[in-house]
Amino acid sequence: MRTRFVLLAFVAILLPALAQGQTPSRIDNDFVQRTFGKDFALVQEVGGMVGDLDGDGVEDVVIAARCKNPLLDEAEHNYSVIDPYYTFFGYGDPKITMTFVEDSPAKRGLVVLIIHGAGPEAWHSETPKAKYVVINLPYRTLSVRKMKLKKKTVQAIYAEEGNELNETSALFFDSKNYRYVPMGSSME
Repeated sequence: MRTRFVLLAFVAILLPALAQGQTPSRIDNDFVQRTFGKDFALVQEVGGMVGDLDGDGVEDVVIAARCKNPLLDEAEHNYSVIDPYYTFFGYGDPKITMTFVEDSPAKRGLVVLIIHGAGPEAWHSETPKAKYVVINLPYRTLSVRKMKLKKKTVQAIYAEEGNELNETSALFFDSKNYRYVPMGSSME
């Protein structure tokens, strides 16, 4: 009888503590629209992935999405629209590069959503460290992997660009901005 009472008391104390630490880890269309705005839609085939992109030890998330005009909700949902792809080629202003038309209809409106996590809730936090919408990055698939930069290793977003050359590129955070790096084409 005493053992049951101790077990019941333990469960009554432990369950509420465990429930407070749980956060929804599901990346779905509702999460994307709640976090970035109603004009965004998750690209189900690619989905989302996690990693520590800014090197602070807190988990961040990368989500493949579509959006016609990400500048509309930038102020309301507190994110930054960036274009590291055209910045690499010399045209970095998203207000200008958003007007460039993609020749393939399947690639139109593709964006990459990035949330830098903050605190113990990481990217689930109501007030994350930073949110970015990356435009004009051509991709068919995305993955988060380690990348060697000179003497240090960072986590980067690798994009298989899906063009006729099967090129691969990477995006990495240099503590201030995201940088685009072409990685070459497939050896096949």
